[in-house]
Amino acid sequence: MSLSDYSENYLLDYLLEATLYVAASTADPGDDGASIAEPAGGSYARVEVTAATWDAASGGTKSNGAAIAFPAATGDWGTITHLAIFSAASGGNLLCSGALTASKAIASGQTLRVPSGSFDVTLS
Repeated sequence: MSLSDYSENYLLDYLLEATLYVAASTADPGDDGASIAEPAGGSYARVEVTAATWDAASGGTKSNGAAIAFPAATGDWGTITHLAIFSAASGGNLLCSGALTASKAIASGQTLRVPSGSFDVTLS
């Protein structure tokens, strides 16, 4: 048995309704988040997102309706390959993660930005 389209959209809307935190990683976090490799120092911090960040789920996908911007790096962060959503600003539980379409090297003075409509969370 599989979930209906309505159920998929309902669950995504419910899951991303809370205040959550987007993390950047230089490695695949894995299914349990144990392999997360967040930048250390350089003003790195997870970015808080709320229900207002996201568009309504449709077709089993929920996308960011607002851009997500990390703090400007004050040191090199390395090459960011993945984004993840956690339940807390540090530590916490991994809700989901995925690889970027193209990895992005972040050097001092640069800002990692996730443009509106380019961060999709899917349930299928």
